[in-house]
Amino acid sequence: MMNDAHGRIHPASAAGPGQHQPAERPDGQAALSRRAFLGMVGAMAAGATLAGCTPRPRGRGPHGSDTVQLVYQDWRTEWFPGMAQQMLETFHASHPNIHVFYTPDPDNIEEKMFSDFEAGTAPDVLAGCCDFFPIWAQKGYLLDLRPYVEADLDRTVINDWDKAQYQAFFTRNGVQFALPKYHGALALYYNKDFFDQFDVDYPDGSWNHDDYLEAMKRLTADRDRDGKIDLWGSMVDIAWERIQMHVNGWGGHFVDPKDPTRSLMAETEALAAMRWIRQRMWDDHVMASFLDVQNLETRQAFIQQRLAMVEDGSWALKDILEHATFRVGVAPFPAGPARRVTLATTDGFGIYAGTKYPEAAWELLKFLVSRDYGRAMARTHLLQPARASLVDEWVSLIRNEYPDKAKDVNIAAFAEGHIQGYSVTAEVFANQGEAWRLTRAAWQQIFTLGQVPVEHMRVISDQIEQAQRKTARLRRSHAAEG
Repeated sequence: MMNDAHGRIHPASAAGPGQHQPAERPDGQAALSRRAFLGMVGAMAAGATLAGCTPRPRGRGPHGSDTVQLVYQDWRTEWFPGMAQQMLETFHASHPNIHVFYTPDPDNIEEKMFSDFEAGTAPDVLAGCCDFFPIWAQKGYLLDLRPYVEADLDRTVINDWDKAQYQAFFTRNGVQFALPKYHGALALYYNKDFFDQFDVDYPDGSWNHDDYLEAMKRLTADRDRDGKIDLWGSMVDIAWERIQMHVNGWGGHFVDPKDPTRSLMAETEALAAMRWIRQRMWDDHVMASFLDVQNLETRQAFIQQRLAMVEDGSWALKDILEHATFRVGVAPFPAGPARRVTLATTDGFGIYAGTKYPEAAWELLKFLVSRDYGRAMARTHLLQPARASLVDEWVSLIRNEYPDKAKDVNIAAFAEGHIQGYSVTAEVFANQGEAWRLTRAAWQQIFTLGQVPVEHMRVISDQIEQAQRKTARLRRSHAAEG
């Protein structure tokens, strides 16, 4: 088992927006290593400088002697590089003195990027998300964008983004390390054919977790009558932000909103939400574990009709509409006992703190968060735009591409959290890396294997707090020495 770019625990499988697959040369020869490529571009750029917002000479490049060369790193999924290269031609046309080299994310980006940062060969502009993006910021690897945003970004643009998503790109000490890339939002997919077969009402915005559980029980079945369940009511990814979203619905948190070193994972609300999930998997057997579906990714388990419902995001919409052989429905995520929430992913664009050309990198970043780049990702892979003003356009695009399959699908359900203001994003500890390491191992035992009860999180919560205190002491010590 491994983690994809969104922190989920499962084997790599069907290509999604944040999954990373090996790059191949069409001629079959060994490709230039990523480290060598970045180093080569860096060497080409050595010695040049920028003054103000105008790139100055960086040596002879593809557009002449005054060209600044930047490296931009982003997803390596099959559909993305071609789109990015095409869009960069538009950028080059409007910025003739900046040339951008696109490079795909490395495999296991969470780990491998650290060596690039430490070696000073990280790309100038890069995409990130989930738990690992704020970790890079915590370690000082990402440029503070506040001066650029304050001087050069209109307030109407900021207001067009989901407030929760936008605020997720600030560290606790106020560093703004990224801007939104796209708005992945979670909802409840369901198989209308199964709902009709078992005479269950379709989910809608009135559902809470009691309704959700009742439907799971009625939809779980042994279809081939061999004594084993082969259709489960639903499934959840065992990922930091996915479990946290349930906890938020119970009124709890993972991280104290006022103190990023204090864990609330052992509080009553957090334990109750995690217990609810584990009970559905291991007591009622109405929610599939990854073992139940032979480690299929959640969307694939749904497409293969192993699940009647699935908790998944707008990023899975194209795969599901493209490959499902049944009628698909989408509903807002069921309300928790305390509140209604849905997940807004934290996919964003940042600038490497060590770039020699921050002003040129900022010009590129502004292009990447533009309406046109958002439209390109929506057209190519149906990714939900980060801007609320593009939602209606996005919905129309999907209906035009899939006139039959999307005709009666409530696509706008994905945007409800953004529009109505109930989105949540991943909560981050001061030392998120250690918190995720401890939690991941515990959840493997609790949810995936069912070997220990949820109460084990009391021990993990204490260990997380100890790690946070240790990190705080080290930082104070380094500050005193400095």
